Amino acid sequence: MSFNKIAVLGLGKVGHLAAELLVESGFTVTGIDARDTKAGFATKTVDLSDTAALKAALEGQEAVLSCLPYHLNIGVSTVAHGLGLHYFDLTEDVPTTKHIRELAKTSKGLMAPQCGLAPGFVGIVAADLANQFDSVRSIKLRVGALPQNPTGLLGYAFNWSPEGVVNEYLNDCEVIEEGVLKTVSAMEWTEAIYIDGMQLEAFTTSGGLGTMCETYLGKIENLDYKTMRYPGHVQLMNFFFHELLMRENRAEAGRILTNAKPPVDEDVVYVHVAAEGRVDGQMRRKEFVRSYYPIEIGGKSRTAIAWTTSASVVGVIEMVRAGALPQQGFLKQEDIPLRPYLETRTGQYYQTGHRARHA
Repeated sequence: MSFNKIAVLGLGKVGHLAAELLVESGFTVTGIDARDTKAGFATKTVDLSDTAALKAALEGQEAVLSCLPYHLNIGVSTVAHGLGLHYFDLTEDVPTTKHIRELAKTSKGLMAPQCGLAPGFVGIVAADLANQFDSVRSIKLRVGALPQNPTGLLGYAFNWSPEGVVNEYLNDCEVIEEGVLKTVSAMEWTEAIYIDGMQLEAFTTSGGLGTMCETYLGKIENLDYKTMRYPGHVQLMNFFFHELLMRENRAEAGRILTNAKPPVDEDVVYVHVAAEGRVDGQMRRKEFVRSYYPIEIGGKSRTAIAWTTSASVVGVIEMVRAGALPQQGFLKQEDIPLRPYLETRTGQYYQTGHRARHA
């Protein structure tokens, strides 16, 4: 079922860019936001927490992409399901995804949450690496969205949603350890990682694996996701959330952190995905390591986190329109083939937008 009309909800940096990329790919786009927004595509101003108003705004659409805070996506996905629309989002929130999976059992369209960078793109990469082995011992996914020129002890800038970051730092994390599905605390299992000679620290955060634990349980021994930051960050964040008890007021924690470390234009997204396993009886390791920087799209410079997130979901939407992915039910990111994905108009940015190691 080819489709062309799509509504993009939430026109912040990521949503606005996703809408532009969809227009470039030939979609008829309507952007919807709670604020009046000027854009090169049709827009509507709607209270997105009002499900009746949202339903009216989505009449006549064929698909919807939510770039809203995760807590609004339960309502949005329910409306999309009721209208029989294809549904896409960027959420890393586990309860939201569980709700969408239930909807998918009776959906007329495709329900595809978790289509961002992580979960999302890195899951597609990880599955591609895993498929290159006869048997897989471990899959390790690491992602860091960071300022290129960090200052202060935290070495961070809130280029991503503060709600999302706080959620990831405090919610429990699913892992597979020695073949057993486990839940571990966030901001633990700290390790050192080097990319392009740059030392980073990685630690557990929630949501980055999407549905991968379910997919690989019983098939591999070890699977985990970690966020990468500059060294010293995780110790300070543990102090902030746990010793100062800021975990008890997540909204205030997000406000304090964003005020202290506002977004920057010069950012970098590090991706480090590795799998180990056997090929012809020999133990091997395969890696996908990239450094993504701001690039120009549509005559404007786009931050690395904005374009990697936007391009990730738009590439998936292009594949669904082309009939290369299911048209109904629930879509797991690890079921998306990497090569066709990178060959979509928008997925190609992942090929051209990174700097090679030692470049």
